[in-house]
Amino acid sequence: MLRFSANLSMLYTELPFVDRFAAAAADGFEAVEYIGAYDMAPERVAGLLRENGLTQALFNFPVGNWDAGDRGLACLPDRRAEFRESVETAIAYARATGCAQVNCLAGIAPEGVEREWLEAVLAENLRFAAERLAAAGIRLLLEPINPFDMPGYLVNSTDDFERVAALVGHDNLLLQYDFYHMQRVQGRLLETFERLQDRIAHVQVADVPGRHEPGSGKIGYDSIFMMLERLGYAGWVGAEYRPAGGTSDGLGWFAPFKRQQ
Repeated sequence: MLRFSANLSMLYTELPFVDRFAAAAADGFEAVEYIGAYDMAPERVAGLLRENGLTQALFNFPVGNWDAGDRGLACLPDRRAEFRESVETAIAYARATGCAQVNCLAGIAPEGVEREWLEAVLAENLRFAAERLAAAGIRLLLEPINPFDMPGYLVNSTDDFERVAALVGHDNLLLQYDFYHMQRVQGRLLETFERLQDRIAHVQVADVPGRHEPGSGKIGYDSIFMMLERLGYAGWVGAEYRPAGGTSDGLGWFAPFKRQQ
């Protein structure tokens, strides 16, 4: 049976963040994920997980100043020290919450800088992070994101991931595979997932267009969920979409997978 995680950065946004944990648990999710909860003490986050019987499936390294346009630090040549500090912060939160994997956002490519140089910086930072997280028993993930939703983002496709991973050369760098982003960039979802399955540690789902609930658009999620079960995918499936209405009202797609209360 597939296991689903509610992305609290996108689901239950009608509620304050701290109340989203209980809402996800009430709707039958076993785990939660989100961009980050660095404005709360790690012990507070751990308490919310315990109170609601939830697992922390995933979160991101600190991404910099989101409101100022930062979408990760890892490819930015002049922010290496800040990136390394972010790795240590993420490890502290992962240890407190029992989270086994942390995602890295590569960042927006600075204008006028050669891609080859930015990928070299990214690889250097990822190698550092992979080693530090491996020592802590935590997996490092890298997520390709489509350039339509996030213009200028450096890592857009599985080809980009494979090229960067080859530069990094560390087995503690794994792929976060978001079916929505990959449909917008490259398609061939089933084929690509099956080819890369041994390197995929986490998947996320949303439909195209609109980034709404699975089943609301053009992606064949019945086939995708069947494939994941056939291949024995044991990781979390992150529900990372924008609800078309109220979050709980749009969970019909989730009913076959919902944990029993």
